[in-house]
Amino acid sequence: MSTKKSGTSKDIKSEHYFQRVYDITCLIPYGRVSTYGAIADFLALGSARMVGWALNHCHSADTIIPAHRVVNRKGELSGRLHFATPELMKERLESEGISISEDDKVVKMEELFWHPRELENY
Repeated sequence: MSTKKSGTSKDIKSEHYFQRVYDITCLIPYGRVSTYGAIADFLALGSARMVGWALNHCHSADTIIPAHRVVNRKGELSGRLHFATPELMKERLESEGISISEDDKVVKMEELFWHPRELENY
């Protein structure tokens, strides 16, 4: 008898992890940004890289996930290469009134930063 876990169990865990990341990402207010690390810390699910990994797969989700609102801790648009075009993340942020510098960083990051712990009763 094998003690190896089936692929199905692993897939269910991944989907659950992804869904938790997606749920928090969908709560980031319009015109605000959060970070991979803030989401990871809030959900106590692992590293910022794991949140990024989940968001890299959100384009296949049934609902629209505002992954463009998640940046790295320095405010850099580090996930921009995972969008349909490298400029799409910037364009979406700018359409929400968020200024992006020439070096692909959120201007006024401290002012626009939203932490999931601002949620009540999540």
